[in-house]
Amino acid sequence: MACLMAWSFSGRVYASSISEIKKQKEENQRQLNNVQGQISGLESEQSEVGGEIEELDASVVEIIASVEIIKDEIVEKEEQIKVTEAEYEAAKQQEEEQYASMKLRIQFMYEEGDISYVQLLLTSENFSDMLNKADYIEQLYEYDRKMLEEYQRAKDYVHQVWDRLEEEKSELEASQHELEEEQAYMEELLEEKRQQYENYNVLIAKAKQQAAAYKTRIKQQTAQIRKLEEEERKRREEEERKRKEEEARKKKEEEARKAAAAAAAAEGSESSSEGSGTSSENSESSSESSESSSESSSGSSSSGSSANVSSGGSAAGQSIANYACQFIGNPYVSGGTSLTDGADCSGFVWRVFKDKGYSVPRTSWELRSVGSEVSYSNAQPGDIVCYAGHVGIYIGNGNIVHASTPKSGIKITTATYKAILSVRRVA
Repeated sequence: MACLMAWSFSGRVYASSISEIKKQKEENQRQLNNVQGQISGLESEQSEVGGEIEELDASVVEIIASVEIIKDEIVEKEEQIKVTEAEYEAAKQQEEEQYASMKLRIQFMYEEGDISYVQLLLTSENFSDMLNKADYIEQLYEYDRKMLEEYQRAKDYVHQVWDRLEEEKSELEASQHELEEEQAYMEELLEEKRQQYENYNVLIAKAKQQAAAYKTRIKQQTAQIRKLEEEERKRREEEERKRKEEEARKKKEEEARKAAAAAAAAEGSESSSEGSGTSSENSESSSESSESSSESSSGSSSSGSSANVSSGGSAAGQSIANYACQFIGNPYVSGGTSLTDGADCSGFVWRVFKDKGYSVPRTSWELRSVGSEVSYSNAQPGDIVCYAGHVGIYIGNGNIVHASTPKSGIKITTATYKAILSVRRVA
């Protein structure tokens, strides 16, 4: 009896140990699942950052290429300006020479009394001769006037070409400045993204170390549980063996007692044997009834447990365009955002939209992704027209208003004066 109690106590200890280890294993598995979820999330975020890095790399390469193109165009414009400047100087020299020649002729004619226009006419031999001399004087005057007008036209044309080239150079320099700022910003952002990517590597490595530690614990606990379950199985087998031995011993003792009683009283032994058989049958019947009831209860218990404004967009855009045109002629100031004291191209767009109640980015490159994109053929007043290193506001009829250059300030220009990268609609 004491042995059975000891085995029972030992069984409870084993069951308690297994239950405790299983709880620890479940907790470690839960922690492992959390860490694996974190790893998956970090890897997904890192992949997104990697994609952003690729896009930024491509953008930086594109910007660098655009800057180099603009630098080449500036050099070309400077060469054109030099040629035009030489033409201008030649025309100026021609003017000076022509003026000097005319001045000498006039001086000679008026200083030499015998060949002045009046004297030339008065010395005519007859009326026909006077008409001829008058015609000569008129031709001489007409020649001087024509030469002066031709020179003036040539001089004005060269000057206009020079001014236009200077304006184009100024626009290119402004675009170069915008692109170089964009390049610096992109490179700074790219470095931040690369650092962020490396930080993800560190976080993922730490999370994987944690996951490995949880896996090791779970493996150890699984081995402990298997060992304890094997020991428990052996213990139960040993307990069952001892129980059967005890039952066999009791059965032998009972048989010996019955044999002794039979020997003492032959008649009583038969009656006693029958009574014993009946009692045994009743006991077995009772046992079977109890087992049936237990199974029924168990079965019953088991069964229970399984149980941006389209309608007003055009009007809003027209309002923006009209408002922007109020500041034509005001100065261009690099980095400025004042519509009166001066703004650069993106500062001008930013301030116009801000004054009309819209929040848009401050830089030309960020404006290329604001609002929704539309084709140039569908452009409406108030749309933002984006170029490489430059932006303007579409006002209709193929024109934009923009802060052009330090030389020309805020003005109206044909929208297609250079390649359009994107047209964005905010209003």
